[in-house]
Amino acid sequence: MFVHGRGPALFFACLLAGVPAHRVSAQQLQPPASGARMLLLPRRIVSGERATLAVLDVHGRLTPGVTVNFSNGDRLTTDATGRALFVAPLNPGVIFGSIAGRTERVATAILWPGEAAAAEIQVSSAPQVASLTDRFELFGRSFCGDADANRVTIAGQPAIVLASSPTSLVVLPPQDLRPGPATVEVSCAKRQSPPFSITLVELELEASSLPLKMGERRALSVRVRGTTAKIALEARNLAPEIAELSGGNPLRASSSGGAENFARFEVVGQKNGSFRISIRLVPSLGRPQ
Repeated sequence: MFVHGRGPALFFACLLAGVPAHRVSAQQLQPPASGARMLLLPRRIVSGERATLAVLDVHGRLTPGVTVNFSNGDRLTTDATGRALFVAPLNPGVIFGSIAGRTERVATAILWPGEAAAAEIQVSSAPQVASLTDRFELFGRSFCGDADANRVTIAGQPAIVLASSPTSLVVLPPQDLRPGPATVEVSCAKRQSPPFSITLVELELEASSLPLKMGERRALSVRVRGTTAKIALEARNLAPEIAELSGGNPLRASSSGGAENFARFEVVGQKNGSFRISIRLVPSLGRPQ
């Protein structure tokens, strides 16, 4: 979820959970490589095996033509889909990837092939709860390193696999799903996982639309739909020069649980101007059921 504030004339709330990734069709203007902001790299890759990474811009669009540098000296560029297929280094260990021109680094662990081998797809770890509009991760064995070779369905609808390796998938739920429990299935190269369930939730922002003024305290309430359980959320202030996030940055909070399930955050105006707060689910991974 991104909260955009424009002052002094306008407060605008964009009800999205995290940074939702979007494909760019041939008819759409492709986002410029200079706008690349986020590298999606599988957290585990396998020595000598193929893997796929993705790059998103600030609006969550898959971004072509972006150079990605690795700490071992490798370099590659995202293709027309905003992703790049590569072969993992042979030596196990940890390497880091970064978007050219940016300082943020993303780590990935290189595993021995024996740690990923399996006759059938095995999903060993999955989120218990996921946002309808944000990516989530699956861990296991015998996935396909080529992202498009994997087929992930949620409630019978095909999801987008943004990044992948034989042991890790980064998945974006399909559009138009409803909050609540949903069945997930994963397949690749005639291999298929047993179905399992996750709970999909919708995050709805409730906040005043009045302009934020310097020194003003503004409550931001996030209502959780799709579960009555308490959900951990993380808020991150993306414009600290404009507004302060009370309690620290980033800041985690738990929703109340129950039928009226919500969490509250607060910002304090530092000066008139635009502010931006991102609010995402904190992943809670476990053995799929």
